[in-house]
Amino acid sequence: MKKFVAILLALVLVFSFAACGNSGSDEGAATITIAVPNDTTNEARALLLLQDNGYIKLADGVGITATIADIVDNPYNISFKEVEAAQVPNILQDVDYAIINSNYAISAGLNPVADSLVIEGSSSAYGNILAVKEGNEQKPEILALKAALESQKVADYITDTYDGAVVSTVDNPTDGFDASVDYAALAGKEISVAASPTPHAEILAVVKEILAEKNITLKIVEFTDYVQPNNVVDQGEIDANYFQHVPYLDDFNAQNGTHIASVSVVHVEPLGLYGGKQTTLDAIK
Repeated sequence: MKKFVAILLALVLVFSFAACGNSGSDEGAATITIAVPNDTTNEARALLLLQDNGYIKLADGVGITATIADIVDNPYNISFKEVEAAQVPNILQDVDYAIINSNYAISAGLNPVADSLVIEGSSSAYGNILAVKEGNEQKPEILALKAALESQKVADYITDTYDGAVVSTVDNPTDGFDASVDYAALAGKEISVAASPTPHAEILAVVKEILAEKNITLKIVEFTDYVQPNNVVDQGEIDANYFQHVPYLDDFNAQNGTHIASVSVVHVEPLGLYGGKQTTLDAIK
């Protein structure tokens, strides 16, 4: 009898384990990790990109201020790794996927159009801007810089060089010069601009050629972070910067008490989702 009971209990355990193994439960399933930029507006853009593609759902109304705390539905059990935007490409191989700003993707040798698995639309709401300290918007050197950035020569350079990874947002390109500016009075002057290396400093190299025609020197100072370019402009150390979009600038001003204003929207860089350990989107679903 005891032997029969022991056999019966063993059979019950076997069937119980089998039932658990075929229950379809997600518990214990591998978690997909996605790295996202950790600054306020770019993290929100990354989360909105995932929401637009059906991977998560955010709380109503959070918009461009969304963080991972605002995720109300995460059906695919995605784990998020928040990383400084410039460093996201450096950890791509350590995560399943990463959402990367196009300027950093290009610098890392990625082609946003060809290599991204999902890419953001080219919304001018995230257009990259030329920005200056408030009160300097109408200074002649800033108007000259603005006209050169909004030139047909720059628009053509963006189109020819970046093949859709960077898109010009200038509707009516200029010949590179502003008729209201006394260029003779600016001759010999140096204008300094803080910029991200790619594509901003590369685009500014074209601007430098345009301004040189009027004997104006453009000094391009490269930064790889999103903080110092605004600080040096607000402190008056550099005349302008070119690296950010308006939502980021508005948030930066609010958080830091700085007074920086946009004077021109030049181009947009769509945000992209790239594969790290995963090469397709199949692993998410």
